[in-house]
Amino acid sequence: MIHKPYGYLSQFVNNQNRRRNKKLLGELFDFPEGTMSIGRLDEDSEGLLLLTTDGKFSEAVRSKKVEKEYYIQVDGIITESAIQQMCDGVEIGIKGAKYMTRPSKCRILNPAPKTGPRAKKIRDERHGPTSWASVIITEGKFRQVRKMSAAVGFPTLRLIRVRIGQYTLGDLEVGKVIELPATGI
Repeated sequence: MIHKPYGYLSQFVNNQNRRRNKKLLGELFDFPEGTMSIGRLDEDSEGLLLLTTDGKFSEAVRSKKVEKEYYIQVDGIITESAIQQMCDGVEIGIKGAKYMTRPSKCRILNPAPKTGPRAKKIRDERHGPTSWASVIITEGKFRQVRKMSAAVGFPTLRLIRVRIGQYTLGDLEVGKVIELPATGI
């Protein structure tokens, strides 16, 4: 398990010319050959990422049976109404088509979680207030959590995955890797 830093791609080998100057997870640690990330976090996202060389384990983690929890910092003071809309499911765009998200578990985080600084500052107070929410989903469409918060009027400024199934980020430092015992999810 790794605490993926902001600004890194969730891949180990650069196989595309247009991503020549991007930071890759392989720069952070000497991973065993064949290591793959289970699911992805985009370049602007951070937090818990599970890594494996076992395809069956990867498939089990990505299944709809496993919860993934994210802390999101949003633009503005998020409302209970917006939280309820995300819980019920919202319509987002996926590959040019409309998609209704599955029901999820969402709540306002007050006080804000202790997350530590991010490599790149989000913005300063003169741009208005921000607030935090927890979003727990069992699916993982492309930029789904960001699209969900935007659909209810509160764009995501910062996204941190804090839990995948039984595995939690805890106080693992940014960029650090720990080996987990070989157990099921």
